[in-house]
Amino acid sequence: MAMEFNRIITLLRKERGITQKKAAADLGISQAQLSHYEKGIRECGLEFVVQVADYYGVSCDYLLGRSAERSGQTITVEDLPEDSATAGSAWRGSVLPTMYKKLIANSLEILYDKLAHCRDKRVVTAVSDYLMLAVYAMFRQLYQAAPKNVASLFRISPARWPHAAEAAMAAEKGRLAAVLAGEDEGGPAPDPAVFAMTTETLAQEYPRHATSLMNLVKNSEETVRQQVL
Repeated sequence: MAMEFNRIITLLRKERGITQKKAAADLGISQAQLSHYEKGIRECGLEFVVQVADYYGVSCDYLLGRSAERSGQTITVEDLPEDSATAGSAWRGSVLPTMYKKLIANSLEILYDKLAHCRDKRVVTAVSDYLMLAVYAMFRQLYQAAPKNVASLFRISPARWPHAAEAAMAAEKGRLAAVLAGEDEGGPAPDPAVFAMTTETLAQEYPRHATSLMNLVKNSEETVRQQVL
């Protein structure tokens, strides 16, 4: 419980712009005690979890990391909106690919809306090139898994492409970082205010898609923890 709880209560406090001193006073504990909770040094009781949930207007399941949705909702594939470009697509009765497709497609709706507000071609290009390379890499791996598929579909050789694709993706990440830091020669960095957001504003601005994004973030971080950390 501690790892998720301390991260989330810190996130909620900072998103609200509340000082640790004020939050502690409102919750009826000392600032030192709240600091220990936020750092994960101490674990609180369930009564305090409920109190914090009421204070921030979220569910206990959200505070404990059991749900990516502030309301604590557990989503099913039917709960997620259908992407307009692929609405009605047949997935041959398989729920899992439909769920993941919706999570990714709905999250992309938010990502590209933010890019549209950014109005910086360099940012849009770097993000899009990176995502296309990721899809290309996954598609090519699946394509090559069937020996009878014609290899000449691709111009880059089988031995070279995985390393070249990874290098290109890393280069796009570097290009984006340079643009955002104002180190790119193509012009000044975009206004960082364009990308300002909180979990609350995301839910308000994108009521149909924010749940997908929050679950994508949660699933991705669980994958990172399992595979890398």
